Amino acid sequence: MQTTRFDLWGGIASVSTIDDGDAHERAVASVRAWVADVEVAASTYRDDSEITALNAADGRPTHVGPVLAEALQVALAAARRTEGTVDPTVGAVTLSTAAAMPTVTRAGSYRDVAIVPDAHGALVTLPRGVALDLGATCKAWAADRGADLAAAASASGVLVSLAGDIAVRGEVPEGGWLVLVTDDHRETADSHGPAAQTVSLHGGGLATSSTTVRRRDTGDGRTVSHVVDPINWRPVTPVWRTVTVAADDCVAANTATTAAIVLGDRAQAWLERSGLAARLVGVDGDIVRVGAWPAPETEGAPA
Repeated sequence: MQTTRFDLWGGIASVSTIDDGDAHERAVASVRAWVADVEVAASTYRDDSEITALNAADGRPTHVGPVLAEALQVALAAARRTEGTVDPTVGAVTLSTAAAMPTVTRAGSYRDVAIVPDAHGALVTLPRGVALDLGATCKAWAADRGADLAAAASASGVLVSLAGDIAVRGEVPEGGWLVLVTDDHRETADSHGPAAQTVSLHGGGLATSSTTVRRRDTGDGRTVSHVVDPINWRPVTPVWRTVTVAADDCVAANTATTAAIVLGDRAQAWLERSGLAARLVGVDGDIVRVGAWPAPETEGAPA
C-alpha cells in the first residue's frame, strides 16, 4: 500500500493505492491531471476559470465545457434532491456589516439556472446578479471521478481524498481504509482534537463539513460561517461544528453534510429519514451518531 499527498485548494489531497510502484504512480498522475482540469473549469478563486467567466456574464448565455457542465448538473441535482437546502446560486454573497446579523443579496435560485447540454458541454444562462458557488458538490464530485480514474489507471484499489472529501473504489486493505474523522482534514493522529474518531471505509464516499475551519470576514472584525442558508440567505448560525456522513458516493455524502449544517437542529431527523450513517458534533462538543455510524469504542465501518 502506498500514499502520495500534495497541496490542493487550500487543503491537502491524498491518493492511496493497494498496489505500490508504477500502479500507484499512474493513479496519482491521473488524479493530478483531473483536478487540474476541474480547477480551470470550476474554481471561483481563479480569474481565468470558466465559472468566473460565467458568473461575470451578467445574464448572457455562456457556453461552458464538459467539465463545468457536468459539475453544474451535479450541483443542480443536489439542489433538487434537498429541495433547495443546498443551492449552488449562493455565490453572490454580500455581507452587510450594518445589520446585527450579516445579510445576503438574493437575485435568484437554482430553479432559475438554464442549462442546455450539447456535444461540447452546455449553454448556461444565469439570471443577472446570480453567481454560482459549487463548493457543496464540486470537490466531492471531483473526488468520485478522480477515484474512478485512479482505479482505472492503476487496476488497484484506491482511496482519493480531495481536501477531506473521500471516495473509495475497488479492493480495500484488510479491515478497510482507516480514516480520521475530525474538524479539519489536515489534522493527524498526533494533532487531532478530543472529538475525533477513526473509522474504516470499505467503499463509497465520506465527507465532513465544519463551521469552525472556514469562516467569512464581515469586514468589521467579525467572522461568520461560510455556509449560507438558501432559505433566508444569511450565514447559518451553527448548531453543529462538524457533520460527517458516509454514503454510496462522495457527492451524496457532502450534499448531506452541507444540508445538515443548514438544517441545524432539524438535521438529525432529516439524516435519519435519509437512511444515512452520520456523526454530528455540536458546538458544545456533544456527539450524535445517526444510523449505522459506529460507536467510538468500536471504530468500525459507517455502512
